[in-house]
Amino acid sequence: MGIAIGLIELKSLARGVMVADGCLKAAPVSVKIRTTCPGKSLIILSGEISAVNSAVEYGLNNGGITVISSLVLGNIHLGVLPALVGIAEVTTKGALGVIETFSVTAAIKAADTAAKAAVVELLDIRPAYGLGGKGVVILTGGVGAVKAAVNAATLPLKEEGELVDAVVIPSPHPELWDQLA
Repeated sequence: MGIAIGLIELKSLARGVMVADGCLKAAPVSVKIRTTCPGKSLIILSGEISAVNSAVEYGLNNGGITVISSLVLGNIHLGVLPALVGIAEVTTKGALGVIETFSVTAAIKAADTAAKAAVVELLDIRPAYGLGGKGVVILTGGVGAVKAAVNAATLPLKEEGELVDAVVIPSPHPELWDQLA
């Protein structure tokens, strides 16, 4: 059985802490709380799909009018969660792909799609912090794989109106990697 993730974005930091506590009490999930810009909270839940669904349902019922958006993704690619919580390690320094989205949920869906489409490593999923509510996915791998992954992820983003921009850098300068850490 695969891991599922759930996200609840709220416009209140205080309510976000309360909802995260309730989610932990409602179902056996792991929780990370992130503050996002401008002054919002993002609750990231992980666990079995039924537990994540229960926790997200609790969060939506108790977040009230502060809930901005939510998402549940089942059977996510194993690289999504480490990239999302900032613990992914760079083992390959190949071509670089960067996908910028208008929302956090779109970035996470794009990262999952990209990682499933080609053999790439997800380096980072930056949800909204310092980005005015947008999301960024950074990935690496062989040039062909990165192009395929970025193309696969951006097609649905374009259809949904969620794509800000996407680039592939075939041979990034070595000093650029220091800026991405």
